[in-house]
Amino acid sequence: MRVLGIESSCDETGVAIYDSERGLLADALHSQVDLHAAYGGVVPELASRDHIRRLVPLLRSVLAQAGCGMDSLDACAYTAGPGLAGALLVGASFACGLALARAIPALPVHHLEGHLLSPLLSAQPPAFPFVALLVSGGHTQLMRVEAVGRYELLGESLDDAAGEAFDKTAKLLELGYPGGPALATLARAGRPGRFKLPRPMINSRDLDFSFSGLKTAVLTAVRARSLTEEDKQDLAYEFQEAATEVLATKALAALAATGLERLVVAGGVGANQRLRQRLDADAARAGVRVFYPELRLCTDNGAMIAFCGAQRLLAGASADPRFAFAVRPRWPLAEA
Repeated sequence: MRVLGIESSCDETGVAIYDSERGLLADALHSQVDLHAAYGGVVPELASRDHIRRLVPLLRSVLAQAGCGMDSLDACAYTAGPGLAGALLVGASFACGLALARAIPALPVHHLEGHLLSPLLSAQPPAFPFVALLVSGGHTQLMRVEAVGRYELLGESLDDAAGEAFDKTAKLLELGYPGGPALATLARAGRPGRFKLPRPMINSRDLDFSFSGLKTAVLTAVRARSLTEEDKQDLAYEFQEAATEVLATKALAALAATGLERLVVAGGVGANQRLRQRLDADAARAGVRVFYPELRLCTDNGAMIAFCGAQRLLAGASADPRFAFAVRPRWPLAEA
């Protein structure tokens, strides 16, 4: 089965082709970082218009990379949510239009399910069941994953997600957009011990998260003095230590609570090197394994959508024969 994947949930346009026998044949991605940088964040209308401009060239690119034509596709998968409504509509209408023209199925895919399954595209994929730590944009969740489509929510952020806390802290430190990677880079030059930030809910005895208090603690530190460049480095270091300690502690607690020995980490924050170092060290001590997607597949991308769509179709999912579509800006993964 050969599936075209379309990702357009926010500020990255992704197109990919996945073959259930040969694997990922081709993928292409366009980031809108430069477009939104002047505004300090994503402007939804601009994002939607840019997706319109990019989809056809990206489709031509992946078809050329894969050495195939539209007549070789068996289905189209597209991100139906969660995300920005206008951006989602661009990808959904594009995918359904292609599917209608080729008389092939069009399948809506949950954005977070794509992230959750993306480590299965690696050379050494994890086996089911496993615990998944999803740290993608506005979402921080721990899930028990039994199989494709069988997910149990174990815990989630009660307020700000980890990615939001990274971005908001970066803005407080005047690092620009996108904030998360800039903060991680600044933290490399930081020194331990100069600032002390809280580790919210680390001892809460449940698997939920909270990062708004951590962000507020950074705000208090910023207002307390005129920060030098060294101050910013040290504060970035301490923030990253606090956030990654909470994420790692909760993830290992989820493994202990479920009795599972495999942890999958997916989503944009999953590319953070300090988080990976901490998780690897903690997992080694606990005798469990951690699996990550390739770094290029941590951000939003079409490959995860094509793969997820293929797995859903192979598992017996059906598409709407009328090619009707609706997007869901808010969509709990448990309802996927």
